[in-house]
Amino acid sequence: MYFVTVAGLMLVFPLLSIAIDVSAGHAPLGIALIGKWYVFWAVGLRLLLAGVRQILQPRYTAETILGIKGNDALLLVRELGFGNLAIGVVGTASLFLSGWVLPAALVGGIFYGLAGINHAMQAHRNTKENVAMASDLFAAAVLLGFCGWSALRA
Repeated sequence: MYFVTVAGLMLVFPLLSIAIDVSAGHAPLGIALIGKWYVFWAVGLRLLLAGVRQILQPRYTAETILGIKGNDALLLVRELGFGNLAIGVVGTASLFLSGWVLPAALVGGIFYGLAGINHAMQAHRNTKENVAMASDLFAAAVLLGFCGWSALRA
């Protein structure tokens, strides 16, 4: 289920949303549209859902994704969940508050970039951590690329 969720929120749903907007004539295909939908799905809903799960079920992230056994990590995973939830709320709200897209992209891009690098530095990654690493680095590239494009246009 983890792989399907990550693929859906990081690739499938953003692409479908972009395609629907373009085909319905709501917006031309471009970087702004990609940024809008990628921020909503990858920063908004992915981090919102991750945050809720980390707050309610910290053991899943600790044991299944990070490979940390025992209760010692649960407090830290729950704290990570609070941060993910907060960022996810901003990313989700950006769909309705267009001025929030760029700040959410920047915060999300920094978060995903650092998280991806942190995963990459782990010598003994499991399959789920490899997926997290790859998807985090991909998200960082898309989000920070959008930020760079936006800065060049300003």
